[in-house]
Amino acid sequence: MGPDRLATLLEPWLGSGVPVYVAVSAGVRGLALDGRLPVGTRLPSERALAAALNVNRTTVSAAYNVLRQERYLRSAHGAGSRISLPTTPAQRPDSRPGEPREVLDLTVAALPAPGQLPGAARAAAADLSAQLAGHGLHPFGLPALRAAVARHLTGRGLATDAEQILVTSGVLQGWNLLLRALSRPGAPVLVEQPTYPAVLDAVRAHHLHPVALPVTATGWDRPAAGVPLAHLTPDGQNPTGRVADEAAREQVLGGLRDAVVAVDETFADLVLDGPAPTPCAVLRQDVVTLGSMNKAFWAGLRIGWVRADPELLARLAQERASADLGSPVLDQLVAVRLLADADAILAERRDHLRRSRAALEQALRDRLPDWRWSSPRAGMALWVELPHPSATRIASVALDLGLRLTPGPRFTVDGTADRWLRLPFTLTAHQADTVVGLLRQAALRSTSPSSRDLHVSRWTV
Repeated sequence: MGPDRLATLLEPWLGSGVPVYVAVSAGVRGLALDGRLPVGTRLPSERALAAALNVNRTTVSAAYNVLRQERYLRSAHGAGSRISLPTTPAQRPDSRPGEPREVLDLTVAALPAPGQLPGAARAAAADLSAQLAGHGLHPFGLPALRAAVARHLTGRGLATDAEQILVTSGVLQGWNLLLRALSRPGAPVLVEQPTYPAVLDAVRAHHLHPVALPVTATGWDRPAAGVPLAHLTPDGQNPTGRVADEAAREQVLGGLRDAVVAVDETFADLVLDGPAPTPCAVLRQDVVTLGSMNKAFWAGLRIGWVRADPELLARLAQERASADLGSPVLDQLVAVRLLADADAILAERRDHLRRSRAALEQALRDRLPDWRWSSPRAGMALWVELPHPSATRIASVALDLGLRLTPGPRFTVDGTADRWLRLPFTLTAHQADTVVGLLRQAALRSTSPSSRDLHVSRWTV
């Protein structure tokens, strides 16, 4: 952000009768909250902004100091001052006594909220008045949101009606509803290996038997026959980031012709390289599509959906009634507003992820040249192969250094893959060197006989 441009943006706050340093700090804070100064934006030096505003440098210094104290600004030697947003650290259910207070958390692959979210929330609050005369319970989802999701999917090439949508709190709730409605204890369920840990956890919580479908550098293996239910993630497979081409989709779906196939499209809007592929439900009409705004838009929103035949949706809605009676109306209204601006929001998200991916990959090449990975076409993480085990030990040691990781075994049915780490690139690009520096220290310390007892998180997002 150049000094002249920032000075122009600050004009509405200047001349308001308050001290100039207060006006500057209030202006930067407001621009950050509105998303006009995105997180990570480097502000001009104090001297340069003072010249552009025609004020004393100490005035700008005072404003920057206020912003640092409020945590809207972070400064580092050689990196300048960058916009941040103050956050309350999440209280994790798996934190251990004695771990560092400040931890870079790479078990969570999620982005900060987009700049458009505050405006969407304000508009949704205004929309709420039209809902207040009713009871506010919508078991299938708010009609406006069901229609918005249908339009979004149709725009991706999957023709959809609102009646085919059940609104959920995310993909995981949709998957749990399918497991409850369509399976019985002890039955086999096909899941990819590696896969998102919560998918496995849900299968086991329902007392079902997970059957692994290997996903390797060459793609998806042929699925086992005889499974009644399968979970697939061909659009940005988690954690590998692979995207299945149409031939691979048809082969896997053909091998599961007698199964109910749930296709998880969590990352379908975050394909970073090449064209977006054909949705599986276009290739096979009875595919159940699980979708979500929680990765592509904001994890704090907790809005997802199931796209399926209305008769199946009715069964899922009945199963859901024992847990909750629907998603909050205000949250759904926010989602409607965000989906109306989806093209711009998703373009920004993809650009951010491409930059962050490039920064993390370059830092790894520079400082850990013997680590290997295939650059992911979609999603938010690298699936990195270590030159030797153990990822579990590295993750344990890294926490002592202030870096939280999830090692490979958490992503597998059988606890294998201890030479693999999932490394999200959702942090800002300028944090890549810090992360890789800590990874290098952890890798070196993990070979020491004095390394700590193993402690690996089960809480992975």
